[in-house]
Amino acid sequence: MPDKLNTNAQCGESEQSFCIDADRVYDSCGDKDCLSEMRVFFTEANQSIINSAVSVRIREANILDTVVNVEPVTYHCGFYSVDMTFYFEIVLDVYTSDGSAPSTVSGLSVFAKRVILYGGNGNVAVFTSEPDSSCIDPDNSSLPVAKVQVAQPMALTACLTECCSPCMPSAAIPECVTEYFGGSIVPSQARSVLATIGVFTIVQLKRTVQMLIPAFDFCVPDKECVTSTDNPCDMFSKVDFPVEQFFPPNLADIDPDNIETCCK
Repeated sequence: MPDKLNTNAQCGESEQSFCIDADRVYDSCGDKDCLSEMRVFFTEANQSIINSAVSVRIREANILDTVVNVEPVTYHCGFYSVDMTFYFEIVLDVYTSDGSAPSTVSGLSVFAKRVILYGGNGNVAVFTSEPDSSCIDPDNSSLPVAKVQVAQPMALTACLTECCSPCMPSAAIPECVTEYFGGSIVPSQARSVLATIGVFTIVQLKRTVQMLIPAFDFCVPDKECVTSTDNPCDMFSKVDFPVEQFFPPNLADIDPDNIETCCK
Protein backbone atom coordinates (compact mmCIF):
# COMPACT_ATOMS: atom_id res chain seq x y z
CA MET A 1 0.00 0.00 0.00
CA PRO A 2 1.54 3.38 -0.95
CA ASP A 3 2.15 6.02 1.67
CA LYS A 4 -0.55 8.64 1.90
CA LEU A 5 0.19 12.26 2.64
CA ASN A 6 -2.17 13.71 5.22
CA THR A 7 -3.25 17.10 3.92
CA ASN A 8 -4.80 17.96 7.28
CA ALA A 9 -1.40 18.19 8.98
CA GLN A 10 -0.52 21.55 10.44
CA CYS A 11 1.64 23.94 8.46
CA GLY A 12 5.31 23.02 8.67
CA GLU A 13 4.61 19.39 9.59
CA SER A 14 4.89 16.50 7.17
CA GLU A 15 2.54 13.86 8.53
CA GLN A 16 2.19 10.62 6.58
CA SER A 17 0.17 7.45 7.05
CA PHE A 18 1.78 4.01 6.92
CA CYS A 19 0.37 0.50 6.84
CA ILE A 20 1.75 -1.72 9.61
CA ASP A 21 1.10 -5.17 11.08
CA ALA A 22 -0.05 -4.81 14.69
CA ASP A 23 -1.66 -6.92 17.40
CA ARG A 24 -5.21 -5.68 17.86
CA VAL A 25 -6.90 -6.59 21.15
CA TYR A 26 -10.43 -7.78 20.35
CA ASP A 27 -11.52 -8.47 23.90
CA SER A 28 -10.05 -8.46 27.39
CA CYS A 29 -11.01 -8.87 31.02
CA GLY A 30 -9.45 -8.30 34.42
CA ASP A 31 -10.00 -10.39 37.53
CA LYS A 32 -9.25 -10.26 41.23
CA ASP A 33 -9.28 -13.80 42.61
CA CYS A 34 -8.88 -15.02 46.18
CA LEU A 35 -7.55 -18.56 45.78
CA SER A 36 -8.58 -20.16 49.04
CA GLU A 37 -6.97 -23.21 50.65
CA MET A 38 -4.94 -24.43 47.68
CA ARG A 39 -3.00 -27.58 48.47
CA VAL A 40 0.78 -27.12 48.43
CA PHE A 41 2.96 -29.90 47.01
CA PHE A 42 6.63 -30.38 47.87
CA THR A 43 9.75 -32.24 46.86
CA GLU A 44 10.61 -35.32 48.93
CA ALA A 45 13.14 -33.39 51.06
CA ASN A 46 10.73 -30.54 51.83
CA GLN A 47 7.83 -32.92 52.47
CA SER A 48 9.87 -34.58 55.21
CA ILE A 49 10.14 -31.19 56.95
CA ILE A 50 6.39 -30.65 56.63
CA ASN A 51 5.74 -34.08 58.15
CA SER A 52 7.44 -32.98 61.39
CA ALA A 53 6.00 -29.43 61.45
CA VAL A 54 3.83 -28.12 64.27
CA SER A 55 2.86 -24.88 62.50
CA VAL A 56 3.53 -22.91 59.30
CA ARG A 57 3.39 -19.27 58.28
CA ILE A 58 3.19 -18.08 54.70
CA ARG A 59 6.03 -15.80 53.69
CA GLU A 60 5.40 -15.00 50.02
CA ALA A 61 3.92 -16.32 46.79
CA ASN A 62 5.38 -16.11 43.29
CA ILE A 63 4.05 -16.95 39.84
CA LEU A 64 6.32 -19.49 38.12
CA ASP A 65 4.49 -20.31 34.90
CA THR A 66 1.12 -20.10 33.18
CA VAL A 67 -0.05 -22.55 30.53
CA VAL A 68 -2.69 -21.06 28.20
CA ASN A 69 -4.95 -22.85 25.73
CA VAL A 70 -7.50 -21.29 23.35
CA GLU A 71 -10.50 -23.16 21.91
CA PRO A 72 -13.55 -21.92 19.94
CA VAL A 73 -16.87 -21.95 21.79
CA THR A 74 -19.46 -24.17 20.14
CA TYR A 75 -22.49 -22.35 18.72
CA HIS A 76 -21.02 -18.94 19.62
CA CYS A 77 -19.26 -17.71 16.52
CA GLY A 78 -16.27 -15.49 17.28
CA PHE A 79 -16.09 -16.42 20.97
CA TYR A 80 -13.29 -18.48 22.49
CA SER A 81 -12.57 -20.13 25.81
CA VAL A 82 -9.20 -19.31 27.35
CA ASP A 83 -8.08 -22.06 29.71
CA MET A 84 -5.28 -21.03 32.06
CA THR A 85 -3.29 -23.15 34.48
CA PHE A 86 -1.25 -21.14 36.99
CA TYR A 87 1.77 -22.56 38.81
CA PHE A 88 2.65 -20.76 42.04
CA GLU A 89 5.63 -21.02 44.35
CA ILE A 90 4.49 -20.86 47.98
CA VAL A 91 7.27 -19.91 50.41
CA LEU A 92 6.64 -20.94 54.02
CA ASP A 93 8.22 -20.53 57.41
CA VAL A 94 7.98 -24.00 58.95
CA TYR A 95 8.21 -24.49 62.72
CA THR A 96 9.11 -28.01 63.88
CA SER A 97 8.80 -27.22 67.62
CA ASP A 98 7.51 -24.42 69.82
CA GLY A 99 10.08 -21.64 70.20
CA SER A 100 12.42 -23.01 67.52
CA ALA A 101 13.74 -20.99 64.60
CA PRO A 102 11.71 -21.60 61.42
CA SER A 103 12.96 -23.34 58.29
CA THR A 104 12.17 -21.76 54.93
CA VAL A 105 10.46 -24.25 52.62
CA SER A 106 9.08 -23.76 49.10
CA GLY A 107 6.24 -25.71 47.55
CA LEU A 108 4.02 -25.77 44.47
CA SER A 109 0.35 -24.81 44.16
CA VAL A 110 -1.67 -25.17 40.96
CA PHE A 111 -4.85 -23.33 39.98
CA ALA A 112 -6.91 -23.65 36.79
CA LYS A 113 -9.29 -21.04 35.42
CA ARG A 114 -11.41 -20.49 32.28
CA VAL A 115 -12.77 -17.28 30.75
CA ILE A 116 -14.84 -16.66 27.60
CA LEU A 117 -13.81 -13.75 25.35
CA TYR A 118 -14.60 -12.47 21.86
CA GLY A 119 -11.74 -12.99 19.44
CA GLY A 120 -13.26 -12.28 16.05
CA ASN A 121 -13.28 -14.60 13.07
CA GLY A 122 -10.32 -15.55 10.94
CA ASN A 123 -9.56 -18.30 8.48
CA VAL A 124 -6.09 -17.61 7.15
CA ALA A 125 -2.81 -19.50 7.42
CA VAL A 126 0.25 -17.31 7.99
CA PHE A 127 3.65 -18.21 6.52
CA THR A 128 6.78 -16.09 6.90
CA SER A 129 10.48 -16.35 6.12
CA GLU A 130 11.35 -16.65 9.79
CA PRO A 131 12.93 -19.94 10.93
CA ASP A 132 10.54 -22.68 12.13
CA SER A 133 7.52 -20.79 10.81
CA SER A 134 6.92 -22.66 7.54
CA CYS A 135 5.01 -25.52 9.20
CA ILE A 136 1.91 -24.64 11.16
CA ASP A 137 -0.99 -26.53 12.63
CA PRO A 138 -3.92 -25.96 10.24
CA ASP A 139 -6.41 -26.52 13.08
CA ASN A 140 -4.98 -23.62 15.07
CA SER A 141 -4.02 -21.19 12.31
CA SER A 142 -7.27 -19.23 12.59
CA LEU A 143 -7.31 -18.95 16.38
CA PRO A 144 -6.63 -15.62 18.10
CA VAL A 145 -3.66 -15.37 20.45
CA ALA A 146 -4.29 -15.19 24.19
CA LYS A 147 -2.11 -13.05 26.42
CA VAL A 148 -2.27 -13.45 30.21
CA GLN A 149 -0.70 -10.93 32.58
CA VAL A 150 -0.34 -11.85 36.25
CA ALA A 151 0.62 -9.39 38.98
CA GLN A 152 2.76 -10.41 41.95
CA PRO A 153 0.49 -12.68 44.03
CA MET A 154 -0.45 -11.54 47.53
CA ALA A 155 0.35 -14.13 50.22
CA LEU A 156 -2.52 -14.30 52.72
CA THR A 157 -2.55 -17.39 54.97
CA ALA A 158 -1.35 -20.99 55.25
CA CYS A 159 -2.20 -23.82 57.61
CA LEU A 160 -1.32 -27.45 58.29
CA THR A 161 -3.91 -30.13 57.59
CA GLU A 162 -4.20 -33.90 57.72
CA CYS A 163 -4.39 -35.53 54.29
CA CYS A 164 -6.76 -38.49 53.98
CA SER A 165 -5.05 -39.96 50.92
CA PRO A 166 -2.01 -39.03 48.79
CA CYS A 167 -2.74 -36.86 45.76
CA MET A 168 -0.92 -34.96 43.04
CA PRO A 169 -1.78 -31.72 41.17
CA SER A 170 -4.60 -32.26 38.70
CA ALA A 171 -2.57 -30.66 35.88
CA ALA A 172 0.73 -31.82 34.44
CA ILE A 173 3.74 -30.01 35.89
CA PRO A 174 5.90 -28.27 33.25
CA GLU A 175 9.53 -29.30 33.12
CA CYS A 176 10.72 -25.76 33.90
CA VAL A 177 8.70 -25.82 37.15
CA THR A 178 10.18 -29.16 38.19
CA GLU A 179 13.68 -27.85 37.47
CA TYR A 180 12.95 -24.73 39.53
CA PHE A 181 12.32 -26.82 42.65
CA GLY A 182 15.39 -28.92 41.99
CA GLY A 183 13.55 -32.23 42.10
CA SER A 184 10.32 -34.05 41.39
CA ILE A 185 7.15 -33.11 43.23
CA VAL A 186 5.91 -36.01 45.37
CA PRO A 187 2.29 -36.82 46.31
CA SER A 188 0.95 -35.08 49.39
CA GLN A 189 1.32 -37.27 52.46
CA ALA A 190 -0.37 -37.56 55.85
CA ARG A 191 0.44 -33.96 56.66
CA SER A 192 -0.12 -31.26 54.06
CA VAL A 193 -0.35 -27.46 53.74
CA LEU A 194 -3.25 -25.35 52.48
CA ALA A 195 -2.40 -21.83 51.28
CA THR A 196 -4.59 -18.85 50.43
CA ILE A 197 -3.32 -16.16 48.06
CA GLY A 198 -4.73 -13.19 46.15
CA VAL A 199 -4.13 -12.91 42.40
CA PHE A 200 -4.74 -10.10 39.89
CA THR A 201 -4.89 -11.07 36.19
CA ILE A 202 -5.60 -9.47 32.82
CA VAL A 203 -6.53 -11.72 29.88
CA GLN A 204 -6.54 -10.52 26.27
CA LEU A 205 -7.45 -12.07 22.92
CA LYS A 206 -5.60 -10.49 20.01
CA ARG A 207 -5.02 -10.95 16.29
CA THR A 208 -2.38 -9.56 13.97
CA VAL A 209 -4.06 -7.13 11.55
CA GLN A 210 -2.99 -4.43 9.11
CA MET A 211 -3.61 -0.94 10.40
CA LEU A 212 -3.14 2.52 8.90
CA ILE A 213 -1.43 4.87 11.35
CA PRO A 214 -0.09 8.45 11.15
CA ALA A 215 3.67 8.94 11.34
CA PHE A 216 5.45 12.22 12.04
CA ASP A 217 9.14 11.34 11.92
CA PHE A 218 11.69 8.67 12.72
CA CYS A 219 12.43 7.99 16.38
CA VAL A 220 15.92 9.44 16.53
CA PRO A 221 17.34 9.35 20.10
CA ASP A 222 18.07 12.80 21.49
CA LYS A 223 19.87 11.50 24.60
CA GLU A 224 23.60 10.94 24.68
CA CYS A 225 24.79 7.53 25.89
CA VAL A 226 26.71 7.64 29.15
CA THR A 227 29.90 5.61 29.09
CA SER A 228 30.05 3.08 31.90
CA THR A 229 33.07 2.83 34.14
CA ASP A 230 34.59 0.01 36.14
CA ASN A 231 35.49 2.32 39.02
CA PRO A 232 32.89 1.77 41.77
CA CYS A 233 33.66 5.12 43.39
CA ASP A 234 32.90 6.93 40.13
CA MET A 235 29.55 5.14 39.97
CA PHE A 236 28.82 5.90 43.63
CA SER A 237 29.59 9.60 43.13
CA LYS A 238 26.66 9.82 40.66
CA VAL A 239 24.13 8.53 43.20
CA ASP A 240 22.10 11.26 44.90
CA PHE A 241 22.29 11.50 48.65
CA PRO A 242 19.17 9.79 50.14
CA VAL A 243 17.99 12.71 52.22
CA GLU A 244 14.51 11.24 52.71
CA GLN A 245 16.01 8.16 54.38
CA PHE A 246 17.59 10.28 57.13
CA PHE A 247 14.87 12.92 57.45
CA PRO A 248 11.40 11.39 57.01
CA PRO A 249 8.62 13.89 56.28
CA ASN A 250 6.35 15.09 59.05
CA LEU A 251 2.73 14.01 59.08
CA ALA A 252 1.69 17.55 58.16
CA ASP A 253 3.88 17.41 55.03
CA ILE A 254 2.22 14.27 53.64
CA ASP A 255 -0.52 14.66 51.05
CA PRO A 256 -3.53 12.74 52.47
CA ASP A 257 -4.48 11.68 48.92
CA ASN A 258 -1.09 9.97 48.48
CA ILE A 259 -0.60 8.55 51.96
CA GLU A 260 -0.74 4.97 50.62
CA THR A 261 2.08 5.72 48.19
CA CYS A 262 4.12 7.24 50.99
CA CYS A 263 3.65 4.15 53.14
CA LYS A 264 5.09 2.02 50.38
